[in-house]
Amino acid sequence: MDSSTAPLTPPISAPPVSAPPISAPPISAPPISAPPVSSTPLSSTARTTLNRSKERGRTDRADLYAVLDAGLVCHLGLIVDGSPRVLPTAYGRIGDTLYVHGSTGARSLREAAGEEVCVTVTHLDGIVLARSVVHHSVNYRSAVIYGTLRTVEDPGERLAGLRAITEQLAPGQWDSTRQPDRKELARTAVAAVSLAEASVKTRQGPPSDEEEDYALPYWAGVLPLVMSWGDPVSDPLLRSGVPVPGHVANRR
Repeated sequence: MDSSTAPLTPPISAPPVSAPPISAPPISAPPISAPPVSSTPLSSTARTTLNRSKERGRTDRADLYAVLDAGLVCHLGLIVDGSPRVLPTAYGRIGDTLYVHGSTGARSLREAAGEEVCVTVTHLDGIVLARSVVHHSVNYRSAVIYGTLRTVEDPGERLAGLRAITEQLAPGQWDSTRQPDRKELARTAVAAVSLAEASVKTRQGPPSDEEEDYALPYWAGVLPLVMSWGDPVSDPLLRSGVPVPGHVANRR
């Protein structure tokens, strides 16, 4: 099967109730006008051409968007000090550009800027149990993206990228929170990768056993895997009377 930034930090305990003054005024977030998405097929480069199980490949760019838009975390592969690193991180998409973020103090994004990287997103849909051990498999949808990591300098694009990342994780959340102020933005790096060079591979369906094995007395089939959201758990320091917003309470 084919198969940023810093891992998400744990929540920090905050003092109760009253909000401290913000040293710098928040920057208003303009609405995102997503550029038109490309209607061209997926690229067919040496890196994106499938050499095995070619029937699992997808050539429609809409399949790439579907895999990315359904995900929450990508894996960003890059080289730092001559050594490979693969970092799990949140991401967002606007048109044919993928955005990731991290601390301006993190070496990974800083040193990988202008260098070739690889980004993957994978959905595991089920375990495929066959009659023969060697024919066990998984049902999945995956995307692999190759490109040059670009540091986003334009203030408007940086804010749009952060909004896309936030909305990827929790649609509707950007407009339900305090916007980042200038000091927070100064501490946050935003990077972009073009979706020009990418491949998509999927597998769905039952196992494929050897013809002679279908008569064996072993169970075979698919054990589906489904991800679902639980009920929201409010912060114990939440101000009294603040309800769970609809975009959180009704997410399924």
